[in-house]
Amino acid sequence: MDMFVVMLALPLVSGALLTLAGERAWAPNLNILASAGTFLAAVLLTVEIVAFGPRFAFGEQFFIDSLNVFFVALTAFVGFTTSLFSGPYMKNERARGKLSVPRLRLYKSMYQFFMFTMLAALTTNNLGLLWVMMEAATLTTVLLVSLYRTPASLEAAWKYFILCGVGIAQALFGTILLYFAAERVLGETGNALLWTHLVGAKAFLDPTIMSLAFVFLLVGYGTKVGLAPLHNWLPDAHAEGPTPVSAVLSGLLLNVALYALLRCKVLADGALPAGFAGNLMMGFGLFTLLVAAFFLSRQKDIKRMFAYSSIEHMGIITFAFGMGGAIANFAGLLHMTLHSLTKSAIFFAVGHAAQKTGTQRMDDIRGLVKINPLIGWGLMLGTLAILGMPPFGVFASEFMILTHAMQHHPWATPLLLLGLGIAFAAIFGRVQPMVFGETEAKRLPHAPAITPVFVHLALVLMLGLWIPPDLARWFHEAARMLG
Repeated sequence: MDMFVVMLALPLVSGALLTLAGERAWAPNLNILASAGTFLAAVLLTVEIVAFGPRFAFGEQFFIDSLNVFFVALTAFVGFTTSLFSGPYMKNERARGKLSVPRLRLYKSMYQFFMFTMLAALTTNNLGLLWVMMEAATLTTVLLVSLYRTPASLEAAWKYFILCGVGIAQALFGTILLYFAAERVLGETGNALLWTHLVGAKAFLDPTIMSLAFVFLLVGYGTKVGLAPLHNWLPDAHAEGPTPVSAVLSGLLLNVALYALLRCKVLADGALPAGFAGNLMMGFGLFTLLVAAFFLSRQKDIKRMFAYSSIEHMGIITFAFGMGGAIANFAGLLHMTLHSLTKSAIFFAVGHAAQKTGTQRMDDIRGLVKINPLIGWGLMLGTLAILGMPPFGVFASEFMILTHAMQHHPWATPLLLLGLGIAFAAIFGRVQPMVFGETEAKRLPHAPAITPVFVHLALVLMLGLWIPPDLARWFHEAARMLG
């Protein structure tokens, strides 16, 4: 059986079934089983690609290589653990009267459709289809962000739809320009948007058209990445949507948008003078890091604070890929992996903490280690990990990015240190009293799912102490493909 077809079919079919499931008892389990099956298929597909090399599917419309199969495996894993977390979380939301049965059905079906759009976007060889899948991901997450139907959630969903709609329109124009440049070289063969054909002809693409195309693609997909000043949708979407949605937005969707941008950067690097695309990405990355760091200290909502933390880290990752080269690309890929695992674990802990205390206001959340030691320590350890404290893996990836910047772009080092220092002070100063303060909160009607938190943090700790040789080779191969 073709594992690629299984991987795409499972979320698509299960999403349709969950749409029709209604109040049937098997509906919650189907969401978890479908996510588990998708993850298993992704693992088997990864083993196949590592053993036998890249492959096509559905003619040349889909292409799986060492770069995107890495993102596929990460996406399927976080999607699976988030489905485990969302089971008891959504039951508690239902018990608190925040969700009705139809909205729970909408959540489960849209979650599976969202997973399908991300996996299809990651594996398509057609840059036009990539744009379509990114737009479809936007539409599914708009419905997820507005799930509570409160005025604040509807406003956040509307802002998300408008800003990302405008951004994705810029990406569409950039894709059209890219097609215009490619058709001159490849002719009217229908291959002018296939990435495998474009990468072979990138040196012959018109530089003027490609420079314009990359600017539009950077602005368009950069909106979905959360790059400043295009980031305004992200804090509201995280704060007002259900916490599982915040976890997959931060841990997965931002990665998929950045993956699309990286594919375009490879083409731009081959067609344009050295440094054009990289310098733009470095500039946006640094600016994003600094903007997010300064906004962090002003937040009062815990989910908004960690949303700005996601913006900060996407800025760091974008800066790393902008520098380019084997070390910076390796560090960028490692940091993407670690950020996805750590931030999703943090949102898992934050979601249960907010349910136990009945609020997302940080001033009203206290004594988490007394309410539930696992939630309290999960949030504390996750915070230390995302702030880059050793021996967690984020320290290793940030250290690689910093030392590479010191060697090749010393002007950027003070700005990086400034942003990281402000972010550390802002987040740690807020989280510490939330974990160790006094509280009178009560127990939840359904026991929280804590296992995904510590599974993610264990992986982050392992990657800080030791990267398995096979995984290291995988990272090196993906970094080489980025140039």
